[in-house]
Amino acid sequence: MHMTRLLHMDFVRVIMAMIWLAAPTLMVGQSQFNYIPGRSSDSTLRILSRPLSMDADTIGMDRTLLVEREEFDSLLTVASHLRTPIPKGYFAPPVFSSIAYLDTISLRPVERDPEFAPSYRWLDEAQWHSNIMRHTKQYYMVANPDLVQFNVRTLPVPPKNFRAFVDPVTTMIVLEEEPMIPDKKADGLNINIAPKHWIADFNASLQFSQAYISPNWYQGGTRNLNMIAQAIYNVKLNQKLHPKLMFEATVQYKLGLNSAPDDTVRSYNISEDLFQANAKFGLKAHKRWYYSSNLTFKTQIFNSYPSNSRNMRAAFMSPGELNVGVGMTYNYENPKKTLALNASISPLSWNLRTCINMQLDPKSMNIDNGHRSINDVGSNVEVTFNWKITYNIRYSSRLFAFTDYEYIQGDWEHTLAFDINRFLSTQIYCHLRYDSNTPPCEDSNWKNFQFKEIFSLGFNYKFSSI
Repeated sequence: MHMTRLLHMDFVRVIMAMIWLAAPTLMVGQSQFNYIPGRSSDSTLRILSRPLSMDADTIGMDRTLLVEREEFDSLLTVASHLRTPIPKGYFAPPVFSSIAYLDTISLRPVERDPEFAPSYRWLDEAQWHSNIMRHTKQYYMVANPDLVQFNVRTLPVPPKNFRAFVDPVTTMIVLEEEPMIPDKKADGLNINIAPKHWIADFNASLQFSQAYISPNWYQGGTRNLNMIAQAIYNVKLNQKLHPKLMFEATVQYKLGLNSAPDDTVRSYNISEDLFQANAKFGLKAHKRWYYSSNLTFKTQIFNSYPSNSRNMRAAFMSPGELNVGVGMTYNYENPKKTLALNASISPLSWNLRTCINMQLDPKSMNIDNGHRSINDVGSNVEVTFNWKITYNIRYSSRLFAFTDYEYIQGDWEHTLAFDINRFLSTQIYCHLRYDSNTPPCEDSNWKNFQFKEIFSLGFNYKFSSI
């Protein structure tokens, strides 16, 4: 028994020295330091020695940690940690299972209430021995991977796992074997992942705004209810797989309705009705510049009328616009993908305007009498800007202008969207339009400019292929 205790004490000292020396090694990574345990005098024990730095000025100098011999022995010979010999299982060939996040080893015994300390002594001993051996085993396998011959995942018979629990009926501790769940083998995985050449996303929203005013409100006014529905589908070529090509297409539809209590003809008005398709194709010229061609088409779907009137103001393809341009495009996106800028300049552009509804006067749409369409050749510019300000705030802007050097038409749209959660959002939309052929209106301040602003709150749904 005395010999067993002495051997056990020496083994614990060796293990503690290994752990103590291993800790700085893990902290400094792959740096080469010399750790030299040994005695410096009769009264002190030199635990470790390492250079202060690796430069020429400090080579040969070392920093030595000195611990009193009696204190070091007292830390390693705590009586409560010497009662149980090391189990034979720890001397078996190591089997690697996984890297574990291990608790810090404490050289001091656990402080407990003296009244209950004897009852917990066996548990403290078991935890201390298990903790120190797990540290030693893991450090050994990490430092010497070539000496680890077995892996738990490649054993012919997987090891058994047991769990202990208290049976509520018998109030006894029961040890139960856990069923083994076979790991998925690599052969069963589909590692042939097809590249995704096209990136698509879809965004749909339904938003409302409402105002109620009592008939005797001192400032007057009209109660109303507004609804705006919008759907946008975008698809573009994955430039990670096709760095020399650029293709992007967008299809969107927006419909706005508002109640019209003062309209004697109908109970609602159409405030927004726009179907628009945009496409752009480019071939890389230099860095972020592309030789490109772009296409824009837009019209409305439903008939629209002025308030208190049965005279049609617009209809499907009346007006309808198609624009095709050829030129250069500059494309930029920051590394974080929170900001994107796309600018196209088309010196050569063709523009088509149509009016196919026979109840409408083509002249009101700048089309000569006797014709239902007009062709113009000129130039166009299109700039789109998207900025993800925060994770739930987005700003987007689009500027488009066309001129045949006698007639100028431009649209500048701004959208600021706030995502409240996954399904709720609020949006501010502003649209400034310029048309040199706009007929005069009662307010002379606007002249050829037109402006629309909408603030709304409602439901939002989106999905993306990435």
